[in-house]
Amino acid sequence: MANVEISQPEPQITQITLNRPEALNALTYDLVDELHQALTAINADHNCRVVIITGAGRGFCAGLDLRGFGTVPGTETFGKPQQGMAVQQFIASLVPRLRSLRQPVISAINGAAAGGGFAIALASDVRICSDSAKFGSAFVRLGISGCDIGVSWLLPRLIGASRSHELLLTGRVFDATEADKLGLVSRMVPGDELMESALTTARLIAANSPMGVWMTKEVMWSNLEVTSLQAGIDLENRTQILTSQTEDSRAAMAGFLHGQKIDWQNR
Repeated sequence: MANVEISQPEPQITQITLNRPEALNALTYDLVDELHQALTAINADHNCRVVIITGAGRGFCAGLDLRGFGTVPGTETFGKPQQGMAVQQFIASLVPRLRSLRQPVISAINGAAAGGGFAIALASDVRICSDSAKFGSAFVRLGISGCDIGVSWLLPRLIGASRSHELLLTGRVFDATEADKLGLVSRMVPGDELMESALTTARLIAANSPMGVWMTKEVMWSNLEVTSLQAGIDLENRTQILTSQTEDSRAAMAGFLHGQKIDWQNR
């Protein structure tokens, strides 16, 4: 049985399902490797416009499998710190991989999102959760740093530094209601409505220009990193002029004036 399942619930929408339900989809080498492979294949699939990530069973992803992650191939003879660093880097590289994916990623969080699972959710472009979802980064309670897998960079940018610092320093678990109140998720819905809610958002994104969505994702993330307002505006200006020169943009401008629906050609 695959640790990661790929499906297409609708044209242009790809669903990634983390598939270790007996372990709340906890991360092992095989699961992370299959997830990397899935993201590489999706990035090259120009028919895919939006990605939804969810978990099989009652969990989204419970983080590292404490019963054993496995060894990164080629590091079998390394010392313990070196093997640990290889594992750490292998998991953490999922975060920039999700950020660099052309297609927007929606996390449909159906249960526990802890540790690495929390990081995957934060690295997604949109988060929607069921009312049974729970979140947390409990590493500080295990004697190690609460800053892990990009969480200490992503979380304050999503909910603000003050709230982020409290969550990382206490390592406490918080529920879907608090996640919604914090603005961590776009919305909280009953569990049986989660996938339809994620699909509704995916359809709205897929209805837009492929190039426009791609560039919007790039700029919105890059502008979390620029050092000034003017640098952000300069990036926006160049992207607007670039996208305005596409055939799709010119057709959309003309079609808008005549109330016509655009058949995006990605040209």
